[in-house]
Amino acid sequence: MHCFSFDIETVPDVEFGRRFWDLEGLPDEDVATVMMFKQQQKTGSDFLSLHAQRIVAISVTFRTADTFKVWTLGDESSDEAEIVQRFFDGIERYTPDLVSWNGSGFDLPVLHYRALKHNIQAPRYWEMGESDRDFKWNNYMSRFHWRHIDLMDVLAGFQPRGRASLDQMAVLLGFPGKLGMSGDKVWETFENGGIREIRDYCETDVLNTWLVYLRFEFMRGHLDKTELDRECALVRQTLEAMDQPHLNAFLVAWPP
Repeated sequence: MHCFSFDIETVPDVEFGRRFWDLEGLPDEDVATVMMFKQQQKTGSDFLSLHAQRIVAISVTFRTADTFKVWTLGDESSDEAEIVQRFFDGIERYTPDLVSWNGSGFDLPVLHYRALKHNIQAPRYWEMGESDRDFKWNNYMSRFHWRHIDLMDVLAGFQPRGRASLDQMAVLLGFPGKLGMSGDKVWETFENGGIREIRDYCETDVLNTWLVYLRFEFMRGHLDKTELDRECALVRQTLEAMDQPHLNAFLVAWPP
């Protein structure tokens, strides 16, 4: 069985904002400011509509056989089309179970819009049982199927009042949570050329998601205590072997 947990990071799609609001000639920073100001006027929040956001990083963990991996798709120079294509190529190749935190409400809708923009095909992802009957009762799109588990939604009992942030849930369970970065800093970091910092931050977020998922699997009886400890040890061993500063910091913040 293959299982991906995933997380995306986004910035304002200034190309869209420039065209839609007729802002030709304005620099990216000013276009983004206009976009967020208009959103604030409309909704009371400057958090942009999902179709107005551009993906700059997608991080995944991949658990299969006896291996565990964590990485960010593409490299620092990869454009949005390439990393979105890689995400859906992974689904096409492995048909994995997907795990996210607020993936149904944020990550996947953004991925839908960006795949549509870049003419990316994803037939396996959109399978609803027409070609594979197994997907009729267990597909990626249904809120109540298990091929994609949005942990935030499931743990809240599908009730908005019960939702928690990934950062707080991770800390509650003894995991590192966010380490010096948060989603509201991504645009500023991106403008300052900090794509590596964004990619590193995205990886720590997806690690938190995976660790919460392991506890969820234990809670629902899919792992026993020995298996849970073994899965956590595999994560630790993988991060230690990778020996990267942001992953080492994650390990330091995750006491045995």
